[in-house]
Amino acid sequence: MDSLRFLIRDRDSKYTDTFSAVSKADIIEIAKTPVRAPRAITYCERVISTRREVLDHHLVQGQAHTRQVPAEYQKHYNTHRPHRSRNQLPPRAQEQPPSAQACAAHRLLRTGVLGGVINDYRYAS
Repeated sequence: MDSLRFLIRDRDSKYTDTFSAVSKADIIEIAKTPVRAPRAITYCERVISTRREVLDHHLVQGQAHTRQVPAEYQKHYNTHRPHRSRNQLPPRAQEQPPSAQACAAHRLLRTGVLGGVINDYRYAS
């Protein structure tokens, strides 16, 4: 894994000079969001929300499980989960899935992702 280069943070008082000193020691550049710009940190908020979606619902058991849970979620996030910024396409999808009318004769299948924390729905072919 490549080392982190940037840390985007808001101007909350909980970030003390000690926090900044540790980050600088690790050669991480700190980028502060603009003053009174709550939308400036939306990407960080999305990551936190993603963490809530997955990790807050799991009791991680051991090092292998620590690697498996984020890897499985990453696969789901990039290949199945719709994204508003991509017109409801997952990041790795190139075209829209067939419409519901085109699949009306097919059965709907549900697959549990991450032990059922997330459900993935698809039409059976």
